[in-house]
Amino acid sequence: MVDLEHLHEQASATRVVVVGGGIGGLVAAREFAKLGMTVTVLEATASLGGAIRSGEVAGVPLDLGAESFATRGGHVRRLVDELGLGDAVVAPNPAGAWVAGLPGRAGAAPLPRGGVLGIPANPFADDVRRVIGWRGAWRAYLDRLRPPLTIGHEHSLGRLVRSRLGPAVLERLVAPVTTGVYSARPDDIDVDVAAPGLNAALTRAGSLTGAVAELAAPREGRKPGAAVQGLDGGMGRLVDALASAARDLGVDVRTDLPVDELRRGDDGWTAVAGDESIDADVVLVATEEGPARRLLAPHVAGLAEEPERPGPVVHIVTLVVEAPALDAAPRGTGVLTVPGAFRAKALTHATAKWSWVAERAAGRHVVRVSFGAQDEAPVTSGLDPERIAALALEEASALLGVSLTPAQLQGYAIERFSQSQPAATIGLREATDRTRAAIRSVPTLGAVGAWLAGTGLAQVVPDAVAEADRLRAAALF
Repeated sequence: MVDLEHLHEQASATRVVVVGGGIGGLVAAREFAKLGMTVTVLEATASLGGAIRSGEVAGVPLDLGAESFATRGGHVRRLVDELGLGDAVVAPNPAGAWVAGLPGRAGAAPLPRGGVLGIPANPFADDVRRVIGWRGAWRAYLDRLRPPLTIGHEHSLGRLVRSRLGPAVLERLVAPVTTGVYSARPDDIDVDVAAPGLNAALTRAGSLTGAVAELAAPREGRKPGAAVQGLDGGMGRLVDALASAARDLGVDVRTDLPVDELRRGDDGWTAVAGDESIDADVVLVATEEGPARRLLAPHVAGLAEEPERPGPVVHIVTLVVEAPALDAAPRGTGVLTVPGAFRAKALTHATAKWSWVAERAAGRHVVRVSFGAQDEAPVTSGLDPERIAALALEEASALLGVSLTPAQLQGYAIERFSQSQPAATIGLREATDRTRAAIRSVPTLGAVGAWLAGTGLAQVVPDAVAEADRLRAAALF
């Protein structure tokens, strides 16, 4: 029989250090603290939240980093509800995005609905044909006439789409989605990871468009709704609520305190941060990949020999403009781009996408322009802030099809992100599994974050809960 009093005493005596105050670190810290463990969070920068960043631009409170969360799995929504923010959850405008960089006078069209990663079910549908043209539609139709795919085994999304549907679908529909969403080329995306179930549907349907039609069809038990949601007032509210909940449980959250080294002794661990040394029985590293590997490698066999897998460097430039021409939301809630057609990879018209942003902007418009994709430096690298803002304004004008002048720009903010490799990158899942196994060979040492779980709160949150639970069990049992 379990001695509950002993477990309580052991939990109270267990000291935990969490290195990193992003969402993964804060979620894990809260999980440890729920059992009464003594938890210290050490964040290197002045602010918490990692990829969730917020601030005011021209007097408008805005998300400057992640602006939403994926609803899949329900993990983030459960956390939001636990933190008392359920009433603040909002859905985006369903108007949808456009794709720009198409041939022809218009150069842009609404992104077709109902596909999977941009792959259409019906190439002759009006919204699809408007993007890929008649020639592209007939080429894609050959997918139904070619010998059936009896075994779905293609790993590369790009190769699969190119061979079955042709270059127009690949370049004008699929590439804008993978570049805008994953910052990655279609050839590098693993079908099984990015679109679970697609390969199995290929086997059943015998064609790619048939498989997409099967996956996109309404099914019993599947609830309709937006694939993403946000928070009224911004995702920064989640960071604030999570940090507050952790502190209420006794977590000591410290900022501006980078950890230089982890030392392991007979009695546990010591996190060395400048002149401070914090002792712990359990250490969880919740930083980006580079700093995490530097701290972990001295204690994890084989980790130093593994290559780092850096993802793209992305700049998000948030603009507040006085532009009545945008009142009609001429390009929906945002724009994805055909790779190579523009310097920016994507644009979000935030005041068209989120009603709470429109209310606070009071007649003005908020536009977010993203630069940077896999294996290429952003065109913004090396530019001073004024030039980056000017470039973003130029790209916004081109992507929205509306002239925006410097005189209309009321304020801007620039945020730089070093993203992790997309979880859907071919071979990454296997490499990550090896890294996790190596780290977990040290029972009182763990790691969380997008470089292990994949980019996005829907992946980071449940992974942080699971890793905290593993380490709690190791400490107690």
